[in-house]
Amino acid sequence: MGWAAAKPGIPSSIVVRIAVACALVSLGFKALLLGLDAFPFYGDEAVVGLMARHILAGQWPTFFYGQAYLGSTDSALVAGAFALLGDHVVVIRAVQALLYAGTVMTTVALASRAGLGSWGVLAAGLFMALPVVNTTLYTTVSIGGYGEALLLGNLILLYSVELHRDHPRPVLCLGWGVLSGLAFWTFGLTLVFSLPAILLLGARWLRGGIRGFALRGGAVLLGAMAGSAPLIVWAIRNGPALLVQEMLGSAVAGASSPDFLRSILAHGLNLILFGPTVLIGARPPWGTDPLAFPLLPFAVAFWAVAVFYVLRNGRAALPNGTVRRLLTGVAAMVVLGFTFTPFGADPSGRYFLPLAAALALVGGGFIAYVHRRGGWGWAAAALAVPLAFSVWGCLQTALTQPPGITPQFDPAARRDTAHDLDLLAFLRARGETRGFTSYWISYPLAFLSQESVVFIPRLPYHPDFRYTARDDRYPPYDQLVAASPRVAYITSGQPWLESFLREAFEAGEIAYAETLVADYHVFHDLSRRVTPADLGLIER
Repeated sequence: MGWAAAKPGIPSSIVVRIAVACALVSLGFKALLLGLDAFPFYGDEAVVGLMARHILAGQWPTFFYGQAYLGSTDSALVAGAFALLGDHVVVIRAVQALLYAGTVMTTVALASRAGLGSWGVLAAGLFMALPVVNTTLYTTVSIGGYGEALLLGNLILLYSVELHRDHPRPVLCLGWGVLSGLAFWTFGLTLVFSLPAILLLGARWLRGGIRGFALRGGAVLLGAMAGSAPLIVWAIRNGPALLVQEMLGSAVAGASSPDFLRSILAHGLNLILFGPTVLIGARPPWGTDPLAFPLLPFAVAFWAVAVFYVLRNGRAALPNGTVRRLLTGVAAMVVLGFTFTPFGADPSGRYFLPLAAALALVGGGFIAYVHRRGGWGWAAAALAVPLAFSVWGCLQTALTQPPGITPQFDPAARRDTAHDLDLLAFLRARGETRGFTSYWISYPLAFLSQESVVFIPRLPYHPDFRYTARDDRYPPYDQLVAASPRVAYITSGQPWLESFLREAFEAGEIAYAETLVADYHVFHDLSRRVTPADLGLIER
């Protein structure tokens, strides 16, 4: 499905070879970055690994621990990889690398359906195979479903192109519904792909008559219910209200202004300032410092010209009108979703990921134009600039340790993860295997220690002492810590919290020892058991 080009003269065998070659380039590039130890191991990725381990033990959660908008698809795939290769951090990332190789290949297929021509198809594939820092980060480090969302989104678009060609049988529409339902359960972000697609398909089917529209629409609905069955069962058991709130961004709602108009204006500003810059790789998602500065002006110029060319010459740039309308719909959904939901308060760049493939096709369309006008030499030169810029940006961030290519965009929560094993060795030697820490330290320790060292996330990591109960994601760990007669406290890069703990221990006449293990402060050998609530931390 989808390999043959919409434009004659590009054999499907050539498209397949381009897809495979680009996928291999992608895998090689990720292997290089992993070999450089570019990605720190943080809380969300550790939760994925723990969930995968628990799935192998017979526990299968519907959603990512502690929330109800990311399904457990990612953890299930990682569990399968753990069963074959063992439960190691690199295995989690290998799963993501393979998923993204699939995204690269399906982008090539989408480019061929768009009718870009051989140079355009190759360029689109290479733009995805050697992506900017934002895309590299969220398709290598697993935080619950972004890799799956991009691959499923591409499959939804390819499937939609096929269904739009004629009057498909209801059974094919059923399959589209199953795919979209599975994608929705995996990650609600995939609505930016499925909603424009179903609107386009519905309009096409409606022109064929009410009866055909009803049959196909009913098949889509039935398939969507089957694909999202775990989500539906959860909503029946727990009520739909929480599910709707989570899908609409309740987890980040506090970051926006309570005034609706002001929040929309703030989100719009974030969209304008932070969206394009992270999308083309001008900055990392966790900061505003420019990347690959000598090439930055040329890369900005390339993408500005490419977008202008495609907007002005849509039919010539992307000959297949169905693909063109689908990509326009995806872009519109991203803009609307970012502007009108709480997710617009997050300027990191993760919510712009669905535009990666669309931008690759835009770049491919422009390279195809350059090839037609100037030949292969000019096309190769034009293609080399943004690709070199992407690789330079990724290597620049990979070699800047810490933070490396980090999913943690809050500087107050970053730490040097190279010494996690040293910390575990110290804790085991001291017999301190239970206690309290922050979210970003808690779950990596649990995963790396095979859950023998459990420190639950009850400490704030913001300097204003903000704390959310959402950080405490796995109740069985609470029970382990509650049953322990002794506890310790771990902080990292938080002098304000360390000062508070010292003062609180002394005020409560609690004797303690304090040891520095690399970047970690460990408060241990407490004379009596005391919890963060006892110290007044959670209330603050």
